[in-house]
Amino acid sequence: MRIDIWSDIACPWCAVGKANLDTALEEFPHPVEVVWRSFELDPGAPAVKDGDYVTLLARKYGTSPEGGQAMIDRMVNTGRDAGVTLDFSRIRPGNTFDAHRVIHLAADRGLQEKVKERFLRGYLSEGAAIGDHDEITRLAVDAGMDEDAVRDVLRTNAYAEAVRDDEQQAMDLGCSGVPFFVLGGRVAVPGAQPPATMLRALEKAWELTAPVVLLDGLSDGEGCGADGCAVAEPSALAQPAST
Repeated sequence: MRIDIWSDIACPWCAVGKANLDTALEEFPHPVEVVWRSFELDPGAPAVKDGDYVTLLARKYGTSPEGGQAMIDRMVNTGRDAGVTLDFSRIRPGNTFDAHRVIHLAADRGLQEKVKERFLRGYLSEGAAIGDHDEITRLAVDAGMDEDAVRDVLRTNAYAEAVRDDEQQAMDLGCSGVPFFVLGGRVAVPGAQPPATMLRALEKAWELTAPVVLLDGLSDGEGCGADGCAVAEPSALAQPAST
């Protein structure tokens, strides 16, 4: 079963949502394929945005510095419960478009999950400027990517269309915030839900998308195909009742 996840690297709740999904998958007995989709929370942001996170958050939501700090404290505590370290004193906000392009490159190289994880940890826990090309490259290489391949993408517009396609799909789905999970193409889950909720959603999606199972113990019955219709041997046909 495929799981499509729209998220942004500059999104603390996306890291929490990923951790909660990972926990749920430990109890989910069926195979899954996770596909990361691009979403930008601030498409107009500069490569690196000046200012501390408390001030930026308070300004964005029209609250006081104390209100901004309270929001941060809640995210830090929730992250800790999920096993995610969030260090807002080190976060350096910025534009994530190029990082998303590299995540698409990583998908082509079979390393998307590792690169996504490294980007989230680098940005949210270690103070990496996710809009800076050198930092993007360093983190991607840490996750196993070839440095020359990453720099080649960052020097061009490679995968820009793939990022825009993801964002258009999000709009078509009515997704206005992240994380946003689509399970098996049938069940949508918005936000960073607890592991138990994610597990229930996974089970429901599996019920809706599980492959058809042939009933055991049946031989092939009569039917028609591209080469014509099968006809049973006379001996196999029901005999008329005797008079």
